[in-house]
Amino acid sequence: MRTELTREQALALLRKYNKEPFHILHGLTVEGVMRWYAKELGFGEEADFWGIAGLLHDIDFEQYPEEHCKKAPELLKDGGAEEEMIHAVCSHGYGLVTDVKPEHEMEKVLFATDELTGLIGAAARMRPSKSVMDMEVSSLKKKFKDKRFAAGCSRDVIRNGAEALGWELDKLFSMTIDAMRSCEERVAKEMGTA
Repeated sequence: MRTELTREQALALLRKYNKEPFHILHGLTVEGVMRWYAKELGFGEEADFWGIAGLLHDIDFEQYPEEHCKKAPELLKDGGAEEEMIHAVCSHGYGLVTDVKPEHEMEKVLFATDELTGLIGAAARMRPSKSVMDMEVSSLKKKFKDKRFAAGCSRDVIRNGAEALGWELDKLFSMTIDAMRSCEERVAKEMGTA
């Protein structure tokens, strides 16, 4: 999987349709997580594609929340994204807002980690350190079980994502914490919060 979009073009595209810092932060976080997973799972040559799909996965969410994953193809195509990237981005909404099924390993990882990065991020903000660096799987599991905590993060999507990958939840939790650790400092610098 390769993309013609450069990271600079993808970031400009994200910022064109997203002004809220939270949405930019989420895109940068998922980008970093996806790049880490690409390398970790043996898809290092595809890391740019994985990362850019992560960066752009919610491109339409801020301006078109009612058309999430339905408006994305038009915005991505206008921005120069190829069909493979459009499919990857749209597949993360499978079963919720779209019937585009995650097929490639990259799409399954994006589907599984998107909601989970939100949950981990919310849990990190509650910690004295405000960081994932000292987060343990056991504390994340407690937050996961508390349906009121970060209620907008779908536990069903996270479970279904782990199942699609053939992983136990603990493995998904542990790896995604590691992935977020790998990019936390860079994302903070890019957001101007470091």
